[in-house]
Amino acid sequence: MAVKDRVEAVLNVGLRVPSIMLLDVLYRWDVSSFFQKIQRSSLSNNPLFQYKYLALYLHYVGYILSLVLLTLPRQHLVKLYLYVLTALLLFAGHQVSRDYVRSELESGYEGPVYLEPLSMNRFTTALIGQLVVCTLCSCVMQTKRIWLFSAHLLPLVARLCLVPLETIVFINRFSMIFTGLEVIYFLASNLLVPYNLAKTAYRELAQVVEVYGLLALGMSLWNQLVLPVLFMCFWLLLFALQIYSYFSTRDQPTSRERLLFLFLTSIAECCSTPYSLLGLVFTVSFIALGVLTLCKFYLQGYRAFMNDNTMHRGMTEGITLLILAVQTGLIELQVIHRAFLLSIILFIVVASILQSMLEIADPIVLALGASRDKSLWKHFRAVSLCLFLLIFPAYMAYMICQFFHMDFWLLIIISSSILTSLQVLGTLLIYVLFMVEEFRKAPVENMDEVIYCVNGTYRLLEFLVAVCVVCYGVSETVFGEWSVMGSTIILVHSYYNVWLRAQLGWQSFLLRRDAVNKIKSLPAASSTQLEQYNDICAICYQDMNSAVITPCSHFFHAGCLKKWLYVQETCPLCHSQLKSQSPATSVPNQDTPAANQSPAGQEDATANKKQDDDTPPDDGKEEESVHIKKHDNGFNFIKCCYF
Repeated sequence: MAVKDRVEAVLNVGLRVPSIMLLDVLYRWDVSSFFQKIQRSSLSNNPLFQYKYLALYLHYVGYILSLVLLTLPRQHLVKLYLYVLTALLLFAGHQVSRDYVRSELESGYEGPVYLEPLSMNRFTTALIGQLVVCTLCSCVMQTKRIWLFSAHLLPLVARLCLVPLETIVFINRFSMIFTGLEVIYFLASNLLVPYNLAKTAYRELAQVVEVYGLLALGMSLWNQLVLPVLFMCFWLLLFALQIYSYFSTRDQPTSRERLLFLFLTSIAECCSTPYSLLGLVFTVSFIALGVLTLCKFYLQGYRAFMNDNTMHRGMTEGITLLILAVQTGLIELQVIHRAFLLSIILFIVVASILQSMLEIADPIVLALGASRDKSLWKHFRAVSLCLFLLIFPAYMAYMICQFFHMDFWLLIIISSSILTSLQVLGTLLIYVLFMVEEFRKAPVENMDEVIYCVNGTYRLLEFLVAVCVVCYGVSETVFGEWSVMGSTIILVHSYYNVWLRAQLGWQSFLLRRDAVNKIKSLPAASSTQLEQYNDICAICYQDMNSAVITPCSHFFHAGCLKKWLYVQETCPLCHSQLKSQSPATSVPNQDTPAANQSPAGQEDATANKKQDDDTPPDDGKEEESVHIKKHDNGFNFIKCCYF
């Protein structure tokens, strides 16, 4: 992205932030209470404060102007800010001229300026200030007619011409009136610009809706206004102002507990309106995105950005915060209550971020364990992140239990952190088993059963945690205070975290049991059959010292075929159905295995034989390297089948 594009992107966001802040201020402003305060003050006799409904209408006009500023195209928005800046510069020139005239009246000196040093200093300072103002106005408005902004120089010229001080006062007022007339003329000449802009915008919106629909229009406005970044910048500015206002009024150093309370109360102060709440939601989303991106970069380096997962973009955490805030009525609470509720909501959001980090780290850790990658730095990064995900959720659960009394709702909240720690523990155990097998330099025959036991153990622990949460909630509902919301949460928790997990675990057990029964029903190949077959396992591409024979007369390792049967109940080669049968009816001829093969099996055997005949003999080193390569490929395949 070029520098110009970056500047335009920054301006597109920065120039729209004041419109969001104005909307936030207008939402906070209560017109009725404002007029009650005015009536009790000395301003009650001011005619500007006599008409309440006029101020109410101006309140709504402020909303409309804020929305216009928010949706105005960037080019027109830049022009508008330049016009406002010019008006401020003209006001600054008026202030400089007024201060100079006042100082001259106080001094009472009417002689030549160059004869008195103090008068000369005042004149020089005012002249330099007015010249700077005129130059800046000319540059901002991009015009060479600098005399349009030089009306405030008239009092200085009059003083230089020895005009009496009383006359200089009238000249200063004339310069103010002249500048005001210039501003009025400019506004009158551009009076139809808002109407033309609105007309053009309406025409373009109608064309977009007619051609593409409302959804495309919404997505286009979302991308052009960059609403997530805009609301995030607005909230960060609001939070920074809140922190600054606190520390600017405090002289004493703040303790660590006080800093935590200050952090929560500042966040609570900055989410008291719908606009600030949306700003907090988008800020949390971007923070979650940054943490997850840093996690992927820590594990994989720059390769992590090649395959981006849409589920790991921080949207889940932001939506979770928004739903919880709306459900609990966060913006309607007092600041102290809002701060305590925010601590629980932020705990849930952090737990969700940790769960997303685990989803990123889990396949990478298992892939490192299954591969032959000997990079210690890669293994250290993966294991260190897993250890962090094991300890930190448990520490979070312990700390929140120290601040709040244990009840059903708190148990549901901390159960997610406990489950995250359990999942990390299971992942680390499987990784350790893979590394043990790696150091043994040979696959363990019953490794699949060990992996299944480890997975089953921590899945069972997850199920028990969910059951304990449900039992605790039922006991509080029966013996404590009953509520519709609590009963609904118990039912939903029971269905998704208890019933579905139990059903999934039982189905997995049945699949394994059926696969084991099918393997036991298949005949084992004898050594004579293996010598006559003289081929590798078609699943893991390893030599076969032992094998089972399918009804279609294909040879496979028993463990490899069992893993295959977890997925589907067909032969890996000919895709015929593998049905359980007794060994007596399925054992082929022990002496002539090739004669009992199916046509597909005979074709495979013939092709393998022909290939062996056409292949020239290799020396011993090449045979050994091919054997090692086949062993490595099969070793990696078996490990990858575990997960």
